[in-house]
Amino acid sequence: MSDKHSVKSAQVIFLARVQDAVNLCEKRHKPQFIGFLDEKEQLYTEKLTSQMGFKNYMFWGGHASSERVVFGAFPDYIEPSENLFPIQIITATFRTCDKLSHRDFLGALLSLGIERETLGDFLIEDGRCVFFVREEISQFILMQVKKIGRVGVTLKEGADYPLPMGRGFTEFSFVVASPRLDCVTAALVGYSREKSGAAIKAGLVTQNYQVAVSTSQKVEAGDKISIRGKGKFVLDRIGPMTKKGRLSIFGRKYK
Repeated sequence: MSDKHSVKSAQVIFLARVQDAVNLCEKRHKPQFIGFLDEKEQLYTEKLTSQMGFKNYMFWGGHASSERVVFGAFPDYIEPSENLFPIQIITATFRTCDKLSHRDFLGALLSLGIERETLGDFLIEDGRCVFFVREEISQFILMQVKKIGRVGVTLKEGADYPLPMGRGFTEFSFVVASPRLDCVTAALVGYSREKSGAAIKAGLVTQNYQVAVSTSQKVEAGDKISIRGKGKFVLDRIGPMTKKGRLSIFGRKYK
């Protein structure tokens, strides 16, 4: 099965889960939760609930700026509330001289057999990481995690405020011949135009959470581009043209 067909199948399965959650909520008159969801899944969920005419739902990820969130479907007699979500906050502390990243924490937890869907955001600063998990796996994490890589960590429930700022970004700028996706992809990760085109055709590039279908599709300011194995990027500004007729692009890469 090709990557594009696999993505389509995964989307169908995910939407069926959302539909089942809404139907169970209405049938059993009890809240139903799915996730944590990424931004693409949130978009799919919003479209489906709109089509179903279901409005009594809420997204919540544990903090106000959450990227990954849990979808909560609530019966009519319950007002959706942050306090009803099955989310646990965990704080990991470590020596400030040890530098740990979002990828370090995520990789360590996934290596324990924990599913990605049960993990939310990781907010990291020097010596501290605050992260959000589903309640049902919190005790397992608290008991099992003593190190992240080779770095010793101490875990506890809850978090002190203010929270760390989050993953952060690295700013970038470059010029391209045109706003075609293959040109921009090549510039983002240092690929040749041919390798960029091959990555797009293989289904490795998404634009605004949709698998890219054409090397020639145009990018616009505000677009989010993900390249499998290379990272996620936000295009903040496109233009102006340089004196040599090339297009300036400014943006940020997720750390």
